[in-house]
Amino acid sequence: MAKEQNRILTKYKQEVVPALVSQFGYKNVMEVPKLVKIVLNMGLGEVKSNSKSFNIAVDELAVISGQKPVVTTAKKSISNFGLREGQKIGAKVTLRGDRMYEFFDRLVAIALPRVRDFKGVSDKSFDGKGNYSMGIKEQLIFPEIVYEKVEKIRGFDITFVTTAKTNEEAKALLKELGMPFVRKEN
Repeated sequence: MAKEQNRILTKYKQEVVPALVSQFGYKNVMEVPKLVKIVLNMGLGEVKSNSKSFNIAVDELAVISGQKPVVTTAKKSISNFGLREGQKIGAKVTLRGDRMYEFFDRLVAIALPRVRDFKGVSDKSFDGKGNYSMGIKEQLIFPEIVYEKVEKIRGFDITFVTTAKTNEEAKALLKELGMPFVRKEN
């Protein structure tokens, strides 16, 4: 039995590619930027001494992403922060392929509209190389998180890595895929 193709991937192939080709005048379809990976990163320095709380946060990230997070450790000791080399300080997940498109779909269609007073995401968070980063203030916007089991409200960062060469191309790609950008004034 053939596996059903993801809604966002289908939209990319049928609508986004032709729109970007006409907008930027690409000569070859392979020039059209695409989403390569989505990285979710949660810094957990404040709970480094409490292993139970740390594990709860890692489990929440796993539920949100649908994939087991990699626990990140400190590369070197910093006495001012009470940090020891090798100590657990965060968790990250890299999503590719079907999981990436499925997460993008859930983020744009379900999670972001659940943010209080949501008007859109900033269009100022591009890195100059075609990648976009944004922060989520609370994990509760994802419907997979059970409110009663939440120990503490935590935020995390999401980075969208694309093959776009410029910020303009990356913004056009993400906007066509459904990212609700709003122009932020300085």
